[in-house]
Amino acid sequence: MKDVIVKSNKLVEAIQTLTLSETRLVQLAIIDAREKGHGLSSQHPLELKAERYAKAFNVTLDASYSTLLEAEQNLFKRQFTITNDDGSPTKSRWIQDVNYQKGEGKILVTLTRVLIDHITRIDGFTQYFTQYHLEQTANFTSVYAIRLYELLAQWRTARHTPVFEINKFREQLGVGINEYSRVEAFKRRVLEPALLQINEFSDLTAKYTQQKKGRSISGFSFTLKVTNKEKELKDVTSSKQYKKMTDSQRFLFARKLAELSEMSKYSVGTESYDQFAIRIADMLKDEQKFVELYPCLLKVGYLEKSQIN
Repeated sequence: MKDVIVKSNKLVEAIQTLTLSETRLVQLAIIDAREKGHGLSSQHPLELKAERYAKAFNVTLDASYSTLLEAEQNLFKRQFTITNDDGSPTKSRWIQDVNYQKGEGKILVTLTRVLIDHITRIDGFTQYFTQYHLEQTANFTSVYAIRLYELLAQWRTARHTPVFEINKFREQLGVGINEYSRVEAFKRRVLEPALLQINEFSDLTAKYTQQKKGRSISGFSFTLKVTNKEKELKDVTSSKQYKKMTDSQRFLFARKLAELSEMSKYSVGTESYDQFAIRIADMLKDEQKFVELYPCLLKVGYLEKSQIN
């Protein structure tokens, strides 16, 4: 299977604070380490290229280069904490070394021993694990959505989760101790936007129920449905997202699209950049053209912008 992410459930449930771009890099690292056997020792580091990142997540090459540079500076410092069977915690970094290849658009990384143990030494009969295709989370623009999806995916077969105790749940999602401390803010800024993306773009549809102790919310449980989102995603693209685009967004993103090399096939004769952008804006009025250009719109940030508005 192509681009399948496999993690032990202990790793899925780990406490971590990765950013969205760092989470995506770790996803690619897990996929490529398992498929190629690289990154498991310093003698055979794992190569992560900007082109690979850009293609996987529909972002520009410039954004990919920035992600790799940030990874060299920050990902090396990131840690996660796994709870062992005896209840004791194990802290580990994600990578043990990183080398940014300036001018080549790639980084070389070696994964840590603890991470390797939880992505390669997995026996489904003796160790519980979670796996999913990268495409299920590739369109997420929230790191909380990725973390929540992984937590929910463990319970895909059961169709419901146990209660996630709120304090540990916050840590598992990567919410800082001083961030969204009020439950209302946590739901509005973290939980509900994450569920919106999961329900819209992945193979899971989830609803949550608040659990209380006395008058205080003590945790959340979820009910799940597994669905085929391919057709649904197309419908969302051709209706909801199409209808949400305002005239100002149409002209804004038309100018962004005009700069993409893959849009050159739509150019006519010797028209100027401004003329091309105006014509693209007209194209975006048509629903079929909107659907056709939607992958390019994602690449220049339309989805993230449209969800903010």
